[in-house]
Order: sequence, then C-alpha cells, then structure tokens
Amino acid sequence: MKELSRIAEAVQASTTMAIDAMFKQMKADGIDVIGFGAGEPDFDTPDEIKAAGIAAIEGNLTRYTPAAGTVELRQAVCDRMKIDCGLEYVPSQVVVSSGAKHIVYLALRVLVNPGDEVILPAPFWVSYYELIRMAGGVPVVVTATEAEDFKLSAEKLAAAITPRTKALILNNPSNPTGMMYGREELEAIAKVCVENELYVISDEIYYGLVYDGKSFTSFAALSPEAKEQTILVNGVSKSYAMTGWRIGYACANARIAKVMANYVSHSTGSPVTMSQKASVQALTGPQEKIERMRRAFEERRDYIVQRMNAIPGVSCIKPEGAFYVMMNLEQLIGRTIHGVEITNDDVFADVFLKYGLVAVVPGSGFGAPNFVRWSYATSMGNIKEGLDRLEKFLAGE
Repeated sequence: MKELSRIAEAVQASTTMAIDAMFKQMKADGIDVIGFGAGEPDFDTPDEIKAAGIAAIEGNLTRYTPAAGTVELRQAVCDRMKIDCGLEYVPSQVVVSSGAKHIVYLALRVLVNPGDEVILPAPFWVSYYELIRMAGGVPVVVTATEAEDFKLSAEKLAAAITPRTKALILNNPSNPTGMMYGREELEAIAKVCVENELYVISDEIYYGLVYDGKSFTSFAALSPEAKEQTILVNGVSKSYAMTGWRIGYACANARIAKVMANYVSHSTGSPVTMSQKASVQALTGPQEKIERMRRAFEERRDYIVQRMNAIPGVSCIKPEGAFYVMMNLEQLIGRTIHGVEITNDDVFADVFLKYGLVAVVPGSGFGAPNFVRWSYATSMGNIKEGLDRLEKFLAGE
C-alpha cells in the first residue's frame, strides 16, 4: 500500500486527552482515582441556555445554517465583544465553528503556507504545536520561565523573528499556566508584531475567568493596527460551561473572515444549529450565573495555591486566570518515591496516578519539563482530597 500522509502520521496524540482517557478507564474499573487533567468546567450548563437548545430542537431548528454561523449568533458575538472588550465588529467579520480548537486550526490554514514559521510561547497548550504542523507550518518555540511568570517578553519575541515568520499564537489567559498579560506587556508585544507585519492568533477563550479584580485586555483592542493583524479566538465552552456544545468563534478583518468562512464551508460546514441557538442565549442573556462560576474558580485557586506551596518538595506561582496551576517538581527530580526514581515529569505523573490515585498532566506536553498541570475545574472536595493524597504520596505512604 502507498504511504499515508507524512503530515498526518507525524501528529501526536493530545497529552491531556490521553491522561483523561486513562483516568476515565480507571474510574470505570472501580478504582478510586481523582482527575485533575481535563480543562473542562465541572458546572452544569445554566438552565436557560439548555432551554434555548431544547426549544430549538422542539421548534425544528435542526437544518443547516450559513457555514460561518447564523447572523443572529454572529451579531451576538459582536455585541458581547463590544460590551466586554470594547471591540467593534460586524457579523461579516465573525466566523463560528465547531469549538475554539477548530477555529485555531482554521486560522492557521488561512495564514500559513508550507514552511512558514509560527512563534509559539512555551508553556503552550498541547494542541497548538500539532495544529501548526498540521497546517504545514514550523513551530518556533520560545520559552518563558517560571521566573518570568511564564510570559513572553517583547525582546524574546523580536529575537525569534526570521524572514519566514508569519504569525504568533498568544493564549491569554494561558492554558496551562493561568497567567495573564497586562496591557503594557501586550502593547510591547503588539509593537513588535506591527513593525514586523506578524499576524497574531490571540486565543482568549478564558477571558471571562480572571481573578483578583484584574481587568482583561483583548489584543485586538490595543490599536487599529493590532486589530487588523489579529484573529481573535473565543467561544462559549469555558466561561459558560458549554464544552460539549462545540461552539467557538473568530473575529478578524473582513478579508481573513471571508477566507475562513470559505474554508469551513468545504470542511465541517455549518456549526450545530441548536448549539448556536443556545450560544445566543449564553452571550445575550443574564451573566450572573457566569460570575458565580468565576468566583467559585477563584476560591478554588486560592485554596490550591496556598495548600500546594505549604507541601515540602513542590511549589507553584499564583495564576491570574483560567483554571490551571503549574506545580514545580524541580525539588523532586532524582528522588525515589514508591521505589521509582523521579527522573522527569512524565515519570512523576505515571507514578502519582499508579500509587497516589491522582491524575495530573505532565508538563512535557506543554513545553514545560519538570512541571505538572493541575486543573481546578473540579469540586473543592476533590481538590482537598487530591492534595491530601499528594502529601501522602510524597511521604511514601
């Protein structure tokens, strides 16, 4: 038989999905395991949003919509971006698709020619690296250390640019670190991008989950020039607890949006019709329940950070958004726990799952060796029990 696509065969499985699959299998086998792997809110989708989806089905709104999404939903996106970020878009500049991950893929397909370089700050969400390669691009990883709050500086960005650089992917607030760029930091990065004519894929899916009273700044809101070069990625999955509804969206200049819409029309076609109606309700309806979820995440973050930093051998810095924390394992490297030498984060995660019955995600998949990611999108009871198990595990119990 002839070979398969070399691009397709080179794609690696998602680390987070693999860990989540292992965790779910252990649960199914009756093992008392606690999972901190999946980036998925543990809250139910609010009732009024579910009701809108049910009403769409009962009203026979079950047929195709325009490939880029209904005008109603695209207008709702424009209105929400105006309210939350001060951004002016019209529906023709909005493309809706099957989740924010697919939107990132579409953005890369529209921007990247084979061999084009895409700068990727590390730590990065696991899928970015593979998505760049799937589009024929070359990921150029630029590492931001924990001492740098895991944030890319304008100086490091400028140093990574070559004649083949086409774009930058910026995730703010970040998965996996939970760190958020302030306005001045973004302005410095935007200056470099504008001067070098770099497109910016700004993934702001966690923009509604920001803590400590901090204000969020959208990259596209920095200047007219920055907006013109930005593909803003967002969706309803994280802030509205709608992961399974599979609705993400992009806002971009009219030319980019048109090409993205053309691309989606020949790939997935229109997003799920009833999910679009539910998303209209999410974006235009009352936001009080969303704020209650945000406050719950903030309370969990405060607990997990305080508790983790009190456990000998591990540490973390305090995330400013999203629902993740990166636990530093440097002090554990070389130690033997339950008869196994901890040589790296992958070994730690494997042994912790086997003996501690806790699933966390190795940092290697995020470009962050010797860290593991904990998601606090789970109950406070699970968080407390998980940290209790961590203490016992490190003590060899």
